[in-house]
Amino acid sequence: MKQKLNFLDLFAGAGGLSEGFIRAGFEPIAHVESDQAACYTLRTRMAYHWLKERGSLDIYADYLNGGLDRNEFYSYIPEKIINSVINIEIKSATLSEIFQRTDYLLGNRKLNLIIGGPPCQAYSVVGRSRDKNRMQGDKRNYLFIYYAEFLKRYQPSYFVFENVTGLLSARDEYGRLYLDSMRILFYKCGYETEFKVLSSENHGVLQNRKRIILVGRRGKSTGFYPEPMQWNPHVKVCEAFRDLPKINAGGGTLGSCQVSPYYGRWHIEAGIKNKNGLPVTLHQARPNNEQDLEIYRIAVNLWNMSHSRLEYNTLPNRLKTHHNRDSFNDRFKVVASDLPFSHTIVAHIEKDGHYYIHPDLKQNRSITPREAARLQSFPDDYYFESNTGVPRRGPAFRQIGNAVPVLLAEKIAKKLFEVW
Repeated sequence: MKQKLNFLDLFAGAGGLSEGFIRAGFEPIAHVESDQAACYTLRTRMAYHWLKERGSLDIYADYLNGGLDRNEFYSYIPEKIINSVINIEIKSATLSEIFQRTDYLLGNRKLNLIIGGPPCQAYSVVGRSRDKNRMQGDKRNYLFIYYAEFLKRYQPSYFVFENVTGLLSARDEYGRLYLDSMRILFYKCGYETEFKVLSSENHGVLQNRKRIILVGRRGKSTGFYPEPMQWNPHVKVCEAFRDLPKINAGGGTLGSCQVSPYYGRWHIEAGIKNKNGLPVTLHQARPNNEQDLEIYRIAVNLWNMSHSRLEYNTLPNRLKTHHNRDSFNDRFKVVASDLPFSHTIVAHIEKDGHYYIHPDLKQNRSITPREAARLQSFPDDYYFESNTGVPRRGPAFRQIGNAVPVLLAEKIAKKLFEVW
C-alpha cells in the first residue's frame, strides 16, 4: 500500500490546520504546541482518528457522553498516538528534545511537509496598537527563526506557514518587514516561497477571516502556489445555528446535547454534522446579568430594523459602565444571521461574549463554543479539552478563536496534492 504524505505541525494550537490536512489525506507525525489544554484537544482528536480507522468510535462516543474519564479513554489508545502530541514551548533550549521525540516518531521515514504558524499577537495590527512598544522586543516576533531550524533539519518538500495579515506591515526595530526577513531566511534554508492573502468566506467558511498563507517549496522553481478552489455555498449564517437546541443565557450543556436531524447542503459538504451518531458537545451559553441582556436586545433589534451596528456611546447612560468611551465603540456586536458570513471569531471570545451576540432575540445570549466552532468549520465531533479534563467554556473559546478554519485548511491541502 502506498504510504500517505506525512506532516509535522508546529505551533499546532487546537488542530484546525492539522484537521484539514488529515481530511485531505495527509498523515500527522507529530504536533508541537505549548498550550496544555490545546495539547489535550489534539490528543483526543488523534485518538478519534485512530478509533475511526478501526471502527471503534463507540469508545469515543462513550467518552463524550461522560461514560469514561479522560485517563480511561486514553488507556484504549496506543501510547505512541498520545505521545505524538508534544507539549513543549518551541525555543532554543527545547529544540533538541523536540527533534529527538520527532525523530523517534518518524522512524526511518522522510518528513514530507511542515505546517503551522507562530502565535500571531506580535504581528497583528490590534496587538501592536494596544502595546506601548508596538510589540518591539516581543520574543514572539522571532519564532520563525525556530521554524527555520525544523526546515534545516528535516528538509521537507514543502511547508505551509499561516499567519495574520498584519504580517504584511509589521516591522522590526530597524524598520525591516518581518515577512521579508522570513522569506530571506527560508531561502537560505533552501526554499522558494510564495504567499497570498486568503479569505475564508471564499472557501465555504461562514466567517470573514483573512490570513496570509505562505507556502515554501524546496529548490529554486516557482509558480507552485496551491491556491484553493473557491466555493460559495449560498447560505446565510443562520445555517450554522439552525439545528442546535434553542437555549437562553446560562442554558445548555457542555456535555452531550440533542441536535435536530436537519441536514443542510452546507452541513454535509463542509463536513460539519457527523453521520456516525456521535454526541454534539459544548453547546452551553454564558450566564449574563440583566444589564448585558438589555444591551443585547437593543443590539439585535437595531440590526433587525435597520441593519445598523450598535455604537456604545448611543446607549442610555444607565447602561454605559465602561470608562473607555473613545475606542472599541463596537464592543457589542450581533452575529448577523442574514449575512453570508460572520465577523471574525478571535480568542478574546474567551473573556466575554459581547462581540458575539446570538441573533435570535428569543434566546438573548452570546454564542456557545459549539456555535463558534461551526463558524470556524470544525466538525461537530471535534471536542475541545481543558487542562483538568472537566469541560470548560473558556479554554474551548480560546482554542477555537485561535484556530485556522478546518475547511480552508482542507482546501489548501487538497490543492497541494495537485501541485506536489
